[in-house]
Amino acid sequence: MEYPKFYNEVEHIILRDELSSFLGSSEEGMIDISYLDIVKMAGHSCVLVSGTYLMALKGLKKLYGTELPRRGEIRVELRESLQVGNTGAAAQVLSNITGATADSGFRGINGKYDRRGLLFYGVEISSNVRFTRLDTFESVEVSYDPTKVVNSGAVMQMALGPDATEESKKLFPLKWQAMVKTIFDNADSVIEIE
Repeated sequence: MEYPKFYNEVEHIILRDELSSFLGSSEEGMIDISYLDIVKMAGHSCVLVSGTYLMALKGLKKLYGTELPRRGEIRVELRESLQVGNTGAAAQVLSNITGATADSGFRGINGKYDRRGLLFYGVEISSNVRFTRLDTFESVEVSYDPTKVVNSGAVMQMALGPDATEESKKLFPLKWQAMVKTIFDNADSVIEIE
């Protein structure tokens, strides 16, 4: 798979997953998630996918400090309902990273490792997402605003706008990914943690 090289520069999200350890899926239950992993899951890279990845990266770092986040032991709450915009796509990214699902996830083994009932929509919070540790019940809220550094609608016009040309359509994928790179390059500007 050929992909933009800046994907390799994006910090990975490292978690510990007791289910993975129990089943022998990874040594010591360590899960290493790259931005490329999430792009493969989503099937594309855009400002939503990159921003959601960043919210998880920065939010979990703040929540766990020097500890590794514990996949499957994190409650994830989104402000928007599932029917609003691309909330479902953001939730899938967060689910893949944290293991949290609403009601369709892994049922667990012998009363442990149940991933259901950890993902919620339409929660009354001022941020985009709230992460809560199930062991300490500490929470962190994270907001994302890509408009501080990019205008995805303007870039999209290169391919779909009334003035789009064959040349602008050919350049569009490069400009689109350059825009995504701008999100990562300005992560501290577009992400706010409460």
